[in-house]
Amino acid sequence: MSVQSDKWITKMAKEQEMISPFEDKQVRSGKISFGVSSYGYDARVSNEFKIFTNVNSEVVDPKNFKPTNFVSRESSVCIIPPNSFALASTVEYFKIPKDVLVICLGKSTYARCGIIVNVTPLEPGWEGHVTLEFSNTTPLPAKIYANEGVAQFIFLKGDSKPNITYADRDGKYMRQKGVTLPKI
Repeated sequence: MSVQSDKWITKMAKEQEMISPFEDKQVRSGKISFGVSSYGYDARVSNEFKIFTNVNSEVVDPKNFKPTNFVSRESSVCIIPPNSFALASTVEYFKIPKDVLVICLGKSTYARCGIIVNVTPLEPGWEGHVTLEFSNTTPLPAKIYANEGVAQFIFLKGDSKPNITYADRDGKYMRQKGVTLPKI
């Protein structure tokens, strides 16, 4: 496997619509940066947030997750309560080639504030808006800025296509739009 450069990412975004909308340079100007970088793409978080709440004293169960565990907000910022988390999605829609695996890492600007961004790998053939999880590990409220950079996606090209891609097995998160809650 090899890590793909800005040249490859830009070519695939423009020719194959791998990332849409696509920024072909790093955008900064008073924002947490987003856009193509040397060996990755810094994606933005949308303005739709689902903030975890314990108001109903529910048990968090991935096999029986209740939407009432969240408060939904559309806003230019999201305030995550102390020691809690929120879900959001990327502004960008991704279409992952069948011979590529994408790894996502949170941006250091958030990590240095105790805010952890988690995303599972984007598998070959998967497409959709990426659901992002933000964990506030601090004892204070934490702020996330909509339409700004939150995580870097690194594209690893395999030496061959897998026997079965995410699209081939009709994965449960295929073509998701917006924030998508856990499914079984």
